[in-house]
Amino acid sequence: MKQSLQLRLGQQLTMTPQLQQAIRLLQLSVLDLREEMQDAVESNPMLELEEGDGEGGEPQLKPLNNEVGPRLGDNESGDAPAQGDEVSQDSEVRVDQEQMPAELPVDADWDSVYESPSSGPREQAGGDAGDTDFLAQRSQANTLYDHLMWQLNLSRFSDTDRIIATALIDAIGEDGYLAADLEEICQGLSDLDGEVEADEVEAVLHRIQSFDPPGVGARGPQECLLLQLRQLPPQTPHLEQATRLVEDYFDLLAGQVPTQIRRKLKVDEETLGAIMRLIRSLAPRPGILVADEAPQYVIPDVIVTKRNDHWQVELNPEAMPRLRINADYAGLVKRADSSDDNTFLRNHLQEARWLLKSLQSRHDTLLRVATSIVEQQRAFFDYGEEAMKPLVLRDIAEPLEMHESTISRVTTQKYMYTPRGTFEFKYFFSSHVGTIGGGECSATAIRALIKKLVTAENGKKPLSDSKLAKILEEQGINVARRTVAKYREALGIPPSNERKRLM
Repeated sequence: MKQSLQLRLGQQLTMTPQLQQAIRLLQLSVLDLREEMQDAVESNPMLELEEGDGEGGEPQLKPLNNEVGPRLGDNESGDAPAQGDEVSQDSEVRVDQEQMPAELPVDADWDSVYESPSSGPREQAGGDAGDTDFLAQRSQANTLYDHLMWQLNLSRFSDTDRIIATALIDAIGEDGYLAADLEEICQGLSDLDGEVEADEVEAVLHRIQSFDPPGVGARGPQECLLLQLRQLPPQTPHLEQATRLVEDYFDLLAGQVPTQIRRKLKVDEETLGAIMRLIRSLAPRPGILVADEAPQYVIPDVIVTKRNDHWQVELNPEAMPRLRINADYAGLVKRADSSDDNTFLRNHLQEARWLLKSLQSRHDTLLRVATSIVEQQRAFFDYGEEAMKPLVLRDIAEPLEMHESTISRVTTQKYMYTPRGTFEFKYFFSSHVGTIGGGECSATAIRALIKKLVTAENGKKPLSDSKLAKILEEQGINVARRTVAKYREALGIPPSNERKRLM
């Protein structure tokens, strides 16, 4: 094959390091951005965290609202007190530095008296309650298992019963029910000295069922309700009748048969209503009353407020990192010097300027996208979820002349604080359903309508999915029954047969 030279004309997209850095910063959340800026400050000597109002000539990122006011120790004019000013505390209490020795004698070593704070609960029974770190304990998730084990440690059990109780607590699920049979637990305890009988395990189970929350350790809904009823005060109105209903006629209660229940209990309709209100006050899943999830903190990126009948969007000053270039180190850079030290400083100075420029670009893009979302969803901010408009990424990208991938990066893990709550940017984007008039209705608005209809329904005759679809059709929204069922399940609303009430 003969070799030859050819000239071709084409286009090629090359992502510079600056562009890659800007894209990476754009998709970071506030917490991730803070960690990224902390790493940048530690690796780049030209960057520093701004603690006050700097007076350097280099560009810096400042919050929207600067801290104004006299600092601690300043006079009324805001200036530091002069050398000749009188300070009462300094004049009254003075220490003669010449008479103080360099080292003071101590009776013990520092290690012998200092104890590091523990992140968990104190294990020593004789420890002082005042030394407990309550904030560290609150930061951890409190599970049902921890709550039951805490009560077990406070109760008196023999060694064998304590092992059995631990096995029973391990078998209790997050909802508070015992998830294993007593025979399985007995087989699991076969390693103990001596055979463990099922009666002994059941006796320990009865003691655990007296723990908090009421109803824990039950083997079914009927036993769960009975345990809670038996722990109520004896003077509770209609307690005896409610206990009899749950214990003897639980099938009628589950089947929602009010006529037969009134005939079995020999009560009128008003009394049956009081009995049902007492039963509905119980917890069908007692475990969820104790189980607690680890706190997840959300810092909003933008703040939306209404001023003079206009919605304004501002960046959250607490979410903006306070970075600036160290003016002292920047002054050491010399243009004509090509030494290694000067090259090192010049390269880090350029990287610092690129980082600040990328951060500024991130804030500008975030503010533009948030403003466009508020303009598109103005009806939501005025009237609520039922007025939410259908919105896709293209509706925001085209007016801002951005790519949809950029909008997707901006709306991921970014939050907006509004008078109606704190929402993620992606919350305002939803699919749409056609209306009879040829318009569109967002899925968020349909879910809000379904929730409103279910809340206002008659408990004796709850609305089925078909009935909900018919009501929405009467309002001009074409939605199928399967779609209504999907939205209802997404809202955590049970079907109509489970929402039915006797009274």
